[in-house]
Amino acid sequence: MKKNIFRLTLITIMIAAFLSSCAQATPAATDEAADGLRVAVVMPSTINDAAFSQSMYEGLKTIQTEMGGEDSMELAYSENMFNVPDAAAALRDYATQGYDLVIAHGSQYGTSLQQIAPDFPETSFAWGTSLNTFQADGINNVFAYQAEAQEGGYVLGTIAALMSESGIIGISGPVEAGDAKLYVDGFQAGVLATKPDATVNVTYTGSFSDVSLMAAAAETHIAAGADMLTGSSQSVVGAIGIAKDQNAFWFGTQWDQTSLAPTAVVASQVYDWTGILDDMISSRQAGVLGNKSYTLTFKNGGLIIQYNEAIEVPEEAKSAADAAIQGISDGTVNPLP
Repeated sequence: MKKNIFRLTLITIMIAAFLSSCAQATPAATDEAADGLRVAVVMPSTINDAAFSQSMYEGLKTIQTEMGGEDSMELAYSENMFNVPDAAAALRDYATQGYDLVIAHGSQYGTSLQQIAPDFPETSFAWGTSLNTFQADGINNVFAYQAEAQEGGYVLGTIAALMSESGIIGISGPVEAGDAKLYVDGFQAGVLATKPDATVNVTYTGSFSDVSLMAAAAETHIAAGADMLTGSSQSVVGAIGIAKDQNAFWFGTQWDQTSLAPTAVVASQVYDWTGILDDMISSRQAGVLGNKSYTLTFKNGGLIIQYNEAIEVPEEAKSAADAAIQGISDGTVNPLP
């Protein structure tokens, strides 16, 4: 009987010790989770679109790695949010869940964000491409960012002009807004500054997502004699396919598009968002929840020209591109018409 009582007492003590150790571990785990940054992003297309959405996703993954991985920074995302009401619902849901930084990665989301942000004053929001933080409306928790895409457009236009044999360039844009219009205008300016007698045909499909319309635009440009093509938006995969099939050259923007057509893509303007993301996060951690706007430029390292090593670019064209980058950076070259 005494042995049974002793054993029962010993078991009780062991159970109590175990529960005590669990109770002590729980707050520590909770504190660690509370210290981690929670970031969410809503994107119009997929994380591997070789364009706008992938550039932001890759930037966030880089920041996550630099911060120490998933334990230090949780990253959630919603992709294929071409439908603005669906995107708005996702943004509100992330804010409701307590994410620290919620990014609306698309200029079409601006109106929705303007309505949502005031309801969550402790949440930091960001959106682009735009420089409007809505501070004039009394909103203090929104960051804004814009890629000065005309800079890379001008440089790539310079290369295209020097590589073109027909002297005809085809440009296909989605909608005349945001970084897409900046890129189209800059590319056209770069071509004409290099070869004033070149013919530059510009079309807009009216859609960020319609691949078939972008493909049709590329076909029209080639039928008109264009041997150099470019375009902006998540739908350019259609145009790149046409360029590849018709033996035309393509110039990409937003992300390195070489993998889509290694025999057709000459070079790409790549958006590197890591610098501005790092500043947003540092600002929030310092108590600044918004009211800052950012730009990607050659000068601050946010824009990069990535060449396709499989395609030989004449040294004359590369030298002209380098000169254009320097001129844009020091203010002696205006990349817009």
